[in-house]
Amino acid sequence: MTPGLRAIAAGALALACAAAWAASGEKIGSVDTAFQWLGRDHDILVEAWDDPRVNGVTCYLSRARMGGIKGTLGLAEDRAEASIACRQIGPIQIAQPLKQQEEVFNERISLVFKRLRVVRMVDEKRHTLVYLTYSDKLIDGSPQNSVTAVPVDPATPIPLRK
Repeated sequence: MTPGLRAIAAGALALACAAAWAASGEKIGSVDTAFQWLGRDHDILVEAWDDPRVNGVTCYLSRARMGGIKGTLGLAEDRAEASIACRQIGPIQIAQPLKQQEEVFNERISLVFKRLRVVRMVDEKRHTLVYLTYSDKLIDGSPQNSVTAVPVDPATPIPLRK
């Protein structure tokens, strides 16, 4: 590989890692699950994500994160397992009508093809917001998922976009 091509590859890798970092939620903490001689340890990461369209709701995601050299450089494929707990952290305010079902946020968990996604659904009958997390992959997604629900005070309308 020529020095110029090597520099371009290194720049692209740095840009990909920076984009992945910018897309992540707020880190709350982590616990190590396996020691690695080189690079960071394998761990379980806990992040907080505020629902961008529903003020007063925060989702906490825990997920496995690969370490080692590949994990440290952002090249490892993280496992598909994740857990979610969404909670009301203040008065719920919905400024604009919500879709019946929409992706709230997602995060890359492999270099290119795998993402961890969170989808919000509205349960009109029970006046509740339901949040589902799962991972998908370009070729083969995972059926592993986690779900949580945030009941909304009946006095607070949940406007829906039809």
